[in-house]
Amino acid sequence: MNESTPVNEKASIVVDYELPDPPAKVWRALTEPDLLAAWLMPNNIHAEVGHQFNFHAPAVPGWDGTVYCEILEVALQQRLVYRWQGGAKKLEGYGHELDTIVTWTLTPAANGGTQLHLEHAGFDPESYAYKVMGQGWRGKVATRISEVLAAAAH
Repeated sequence: MNESTPVNEKASIVVDYELPDPPAKVWRALTEPDLLAAWLMPNNIHAEVGHQFNFHAPAVPGWDGTVYCEILEVALQQRLVYRWQGGAKKLEGYGHELDTIVTWTLTPAANGGTQLHLEHAGFDPESYAYKVMGQGWRGKVATRISEVLAAAAH
């Protein structure tokens, strides 16, 4: 956040990944429950607009660890958008209440791989969740996705 950002403005985590795998394989890592669970969290995703699904994070006192999601947009092997809600208002750190939107955009790369763009929007820019989830998304996501896809190919 810079000094000119209004207090009520929501912040987004934006990350670009370069993956060696083609969009069809990366799409699987984003939309198949077992593959998605292997690099993110257990879930029951189905890439169909209107489908409601959950991610299951470790529970903490005051929050059961469930992230409630709904598929908002699907463009096969190109774009996936879902609402990400969960947590508890009273929690300040891990498990703080969120109502955000996750957008994945896949673009074929010249080398046969994928340019994967993530935008996770709707955060209070001063929140702990924004800081911690930003670190998580910027961490080893690309490496983990590639490892999961390599293991799934065997």
